[in-house]
Amino acid sequence: MRLSRRILLASSAAGAAAAVPATGWAQSNTHPTLDSDPFTLGVASGDPEPDGVVLWTRLAVNPLAEDGMGGMPNAAFDVEWEVARDDRFRHRVARGEVQTAAEIGYSVHIEVDGLRPGHEYYYRFKTGKWTSPVGRTVTAPPRNAMPEALRMAFASCSQYEHGYFTAYRHMAESRPDLILHLGDYQYEYKAKVYNSPDGNVRDHEGPETVSLATYRQRHAQYKADPDLQLAHAAAPWLVVWDDHETENNWADEIPEAGSDTPTPADFLARRAAAFQAYWENMPLRRSSVPEGIDMQLYRRVRWGRLANFHMMDTRQYRDDQACGDGTQSNCADAWDESRTITGEAQEEWLIDGFHSSRARWDILGQQVFFTQRDNTAAADVLRTSMDGWDGYAASRQRIIDGWLEAGVRNPVVLTGDVHTHWAGEIKTGFPDITGETVGVELVATSITSGGNGVDSVPEDNSVLKINPHIKFRNAQRGYVETVITPDQMDVDFKVVPQVTVQDAPVYTRRSYTIADRERALHQTYDRPVDTANMTTNTSPFAGSDELADDYLN
Repeated sequence: MRLSRRILLASSAAGAAAAVPATGWAQSNTHPTLDSDPFTLGVASGDPEPDGVVLWTRLAVNPLAEDGMGGMPNAAFDVEWEVARDDRFRHRVARGEVQTAAEIGYSVHIEVDGLRPGHEYYYRFKTGKWTSPVGRTVTAPPRNAMPEALRMAFASCSQYEHGYFTAYRHMAESRPDLILHLGDYQYEYKAKVYNSPDGNVRDHEGPETVSLATYRQRHAQYKADPDLQLAHAAAPWLVVWDDHETENNWADEIPEAGSDTPTPADFLARRAAAFQAYWENMPLRRSSVPEGIDMQLYRRVRWGRLANFHMMDTRQYRDDQACGDGTQSNCADAWDESRTITGEAQEEWLIDGFHSSRARWDILGQQVFFTQRDNTAAADVLRTSMDGWDGYAASRQRIIDGWLEAGVRNPVVLTGDVHTHWAGEIKTGFPDITGETVGVELVATSITSGGNGVDSVPEDNSVLKINPHIKFRNAQRGYVETVITPDQMDVDFKVVPQVTVQDAPVYTRRSYTIADRERALHQTYDRPVDTANMTTNTSPFAGSDELADDYLN
């Protein structure tokens, strides 16, 4: 018999961390018995608070089952969970049991509380005779504490077909305290529709994702990847989506032109399915449970007095892209004061958060390019992408004015989406790029999307010459590592030379430091390109950032 969502969500909240004896597992009441391991999708944790964290898993004996149910019998299953101070579970601090069933894709979300702030913990699950892999998580420090340091990494854009998720494994091996994923966690296309210039090394299973079953199947295919599982098990995650978790370049209730969901009703059904599958497959709290086509994803996570993470949603509430989307020249609608990329309520929430902040660093975790990025040197022409904040310039200016009026000490914007590393400085009054520097934007390249990519001399890039406030660009794959202290943020742009082969190494391409109160980038390290031995870039978008933006992202 299926359980109601209300019962399941009430059960998931039963995570009080009472002390428990270090004895073995209790006998499970799970029925029926599973003949094969259901923990094929690994474990995860997320949204840490000082006293607790969300623990996640999802049962699937056959992750690629076409009905999206992971090969599970249509029954309710008891799932036990436990938390310990050590990875051998000799010092357990919390345990409990929850039921899951088909109506939430056999997912499990445990909101553990009663833990000690600023501590490392280990967790695992069990159902029947099967025990999950062990995950590591970290609680946030006390609200009023000033931690010595936070090791945080962030990433985006992992197209399964375009390469192996080696970058996720390297990220896990660095043992960060916190990982941010800024969107395009999965892609919606059926096999061989979105092809890498280097050739797809593996295929998506199933058709393009438009139904709950197909979204569940696609999430399961990604979650079954061992490198991604390592990254989820290494640290708590803060996740937000971009477009491909639903459909390329969607905007609020408007689908992409010429998409597989041509009518408004079709798209709203697709959106509801995508949102449900996203919640089922992410370590999110009950506050993010979807209600039809709506899902509360923007939220704030505090890391003591060191950092506030304002996790944003720039898809669900935005106006449609201006001037027909793509990259456009002198688009007047992009500057329309009435247009928004955040929606009025989220904008007010964000600016209120600036005014109430007492943190040393205020960090915006969001999806699309924030600082102005002009794609032409032509005089009196501003050619910019309509899908990023350049297409919502007045909305961006209100956010900048908001942090200036609130006296935010160190505003830093973190971004994904564009499949290239970037580092730039944010100016007071775009389109003027000669104004005061009032913040920094750090953009993570893709995990795999776009194939291997290519290294280059950043200073030779035409976009950097047109936009001197942007200091760095690199088109290889990878992620960004940071160490945040009260005095500075150290930033390493990590790259993996090839994603079409497994076990490729990782190295630091360039490093910056952002000093407290300076709101500017200071380069501290660079690995120069060996131009004599550079591999020829076969990408059709090698010389054009705007073409890549229009098609790839």
